[in-house]
Amino acid sequence: MSTDLRARPGRDDFDRVVAELEAFRWRPGIDVETIGAPQRIAPYGHAMEAGLGAGDEDQGLGRLILLHDPAGNDAWDGDWRLVTLVRADTDADMVADSLIGEVAWSWLVEALDEHGAALTAPAGTVTTVTSRSFGSLGAEPDRAEIEIRASWTPLLDDPPGITAHLRAWQQLMCQAAGLPPLPEKITPLRTAPLATGTR
Repeated sequence: MSTDLRARPGRDDFDRVVAELEAFRWRPGIDVETIGAPQRIAPYGHAMEAGLGAGDEDQGLGRLILLHDPAGNDAWDGDWRLVTLVRADTDADMVADSLIGEVAWSWLVEALDEHGAALTAPAGTVTTVTSRSFGSLGAEPDRAEIEIRASWTPLLDDPPGITAHLRAWQQLMCQAAGLPPLPEKITPLRTAPLATGTR
């Protein structure tokens, strides 16, 4: 006998949050699409991927996964969890800075605070990589990259809900990629509709 997933505990809450997520207006230069979410971490999951850049210029990428376990998860200290990966090219001087890890982590903390995103149990890592090409690839320029992996438990019972976390994530991606902040008078517009994915 099949189980109607719509009748599972917590489905209505999850669908409500996903609807709010899909209605978010992204700033120009961020192309977001829905991708497959992990199936074994939590009863409910929704994932999306963002590309940063204009035209063929790739300035970075981000992935964000929303997880929900109505029974709660002790490791999360709650029943929701946001997990993100943000990766962007940067300059060699920044990678060489001994404090780059602390600085990049502060981008996330300050963005969440600035947008009033209520949360608990944040965790994460910051990784920097430099690469130099040799041989037949010797003409390729040196590359420096920063990668931020983080997760936190959003407290979605308190306004402004998931929207504040999305604004903070958008700000983190843009800061990592070196994109300038939008002028206050410009309203962000979604650049493309979210593609349908698996929940």
